[in-house]
Amino acid sequence: MSIDRIGTAANAQLMLSQIQKSEVTLNKDNEQVVTGKVADTYSGYGDKVAVMEAARSASAHADANVAAAQQASSRLDLQDTQLTQLGQLADQVRQALTKASADQDATSLMSQMQGFFSQATDILNAKDANGYIFAGDNNQVPPVSISNLSDLAALGSPSAAFNNGSLKATMRVGDNQTVQVGVLASDAGTQLFSLFQQIAQFDAGNTFDTKTNAAQQSFLESTVQTAANVSDGVNQQTATNGINYQMVQNTVTRLQATSGVYKGFVSNIEDVDITTALSKLNQDQISLQASFQLTSQLNKMSLLDFMQ
Repeated sequence: MSIDRIGTAANAQLMLSQIQKSEVTLNKDNEQVVTGKVADTYSGYGDKVAVMEAARSASAHADANVAAAQQASSRLDLQDTQLTQLGQLADQVRQALTKASADQDATSLMSQMQGFFSQATDILNAKDANGYIFAGDNNQVPPVSISNLSDLAALGSPSAAFNNGSLKATMRVGDNQTVQVGVLASDAGTQLFSLFQQIAQFDAGNTFDTKTNAAQQSFLESTVQTAANVSDGVNQQTATNGINYQMVQNTVTRLQATSGVYKGFVSNIEDVDITTALSKLNQDQISLQASFQLTSQLNKMSLLDFMQ
């Protein structure tokens, strides 16, 4: 009669069940380490699913508002550059008029004015991906329709030089917040164009030459202050644009913070602590290895091990 092993079917089934449990736990912990997530299905989060998804939705909504606000910020930033250049140009006009008056020499004055007018036209006809930025609701058409001082001089009013629409662009930067981002070419440029027209029309009847006469001197002296007022007017437009830019930047910061709070809430539910997960994975590997070793030892034991 042979001496059988001590291990019984019941013992073998118990050890197999323990090994299977250890393998399931090991696989789960390994997946958490690999993915960084607590679970890959909603069932793994239990009663936290509804709260987690609500926070995720709120974060996505805040991110969408951030994107819209950043687009508005970019538009305002671009306009700031253009308006700053226009203000500097108006000041250059003032300096040229001041120099011609002080030197009593207007030899190159009109060529300078034509150059300044061309630069002003280029600034007001600036474009971005959506069209002409100073054209309002008519942004597929250049807001300034002329390029020569002679054309401007022939107009009955400087406002006739502008083709921009009447509606200023606005953008949504939050659920209940919009900001005016549009500046019309006619608002920014009419004063400057009026000055250019006065100079061109005066020159047409009293051509500026090397030595200025009394009438020319009087005219130049009067336009110096006008040019200063034009520069101030453009600077005011720039300042208003800057205020809107800062408001939008503050909104971006606030929305990013809001989104961060919601993302952190989701992370607290969804993401695992990698350090803890790695430690647990290591423990599970040791536990499974011990289960295998114990099962192997039990399968090898017989009554002879107890009879020695």
